[in-house]
Amino acid sequence: MSNLLTISKITKNYHTKEGEINAIKDFSLELNEGEIIALVGPSGCGKSTILSIISGLDKDYTGNIEGQDNLKMAYMLQSDALLPWLTIYENAILGLKIKKCLTKENISYVNYLLNFYNLAEFKNNYPKSLSGGMKQRVALIRTLALKPDILLLDEPFSALDQQSRLLISDDVYKIIKREKKTVILVTHNIEEAIYFADKVIVMSKRPSQIKNIIPINLDNNDSIYERRKDNKFINYFDLIWKDLDKNE
Repeated sequence: MSNLLTISKITKNYHTKEGEINAIKDFSLELNEGEIIALVGPSGCGKSTILSIISGLDKDYTGNIEGQDNLKMAYMLQSDALLPWLTIYENAILGLKIKKCLTKENISYVNYLLNFYNLAEFKNNYPKSLSGGMKQRVALIRTLALKPDILLLDEPFSALDQQSRLLISDDVYKIIKREKKTVILVTHNIEEAIYFADKVIVMSKRPSQIKNIIPINLDNNDSIYERRKDNKFINYFDLIWKDLDKNE
């Protein structure tokens, strides 16, 4: 696997009335093509901030980020962020429109994604007519339409109930695997981190540092349901839980 991104000693400080807060300290990571990495850690440890820094939205930090030339990233937030006055199709092509790359080839790719993921019949509907899970699929298609090299997913299933969360996370996992995408996922859910990722990074409390990097080796990559059945699943859960439980 070729290296896409190398992050070296990222440190982030916030300036408040009470003084300077050291939020992230010496965060380093190598991301390889086709790899799925999950970040877990206590609330407020800076997981989402790390995504903002990687994406270029937050430039106020020290350290270094090096990537391949013309590396494209796409950021999927906790909310589906669909615009209610646009149809499903119009929402799906919105990123392409903003980037001014609404080519025949890209439109064809969006239509392929809508069809493949069973949304083509709803393309002229508005978001209010879709379930929460279907909206998340549209949001992911809008993100994939840009053909990013790296997908940044910030708690993409947190607004869903447990049943929908499992169903949609399985959908998204299969989409990511099928499209061979490289992913950094932020989640509070240990199970989600294990069944989604090739590698789980456990973060400490502030100043947030990497406590542990745990490679995940489950036997089945077809679906999250099959991955959850693996006998090693509970061992990984216990290992990550112990690291999080010791975040003193």
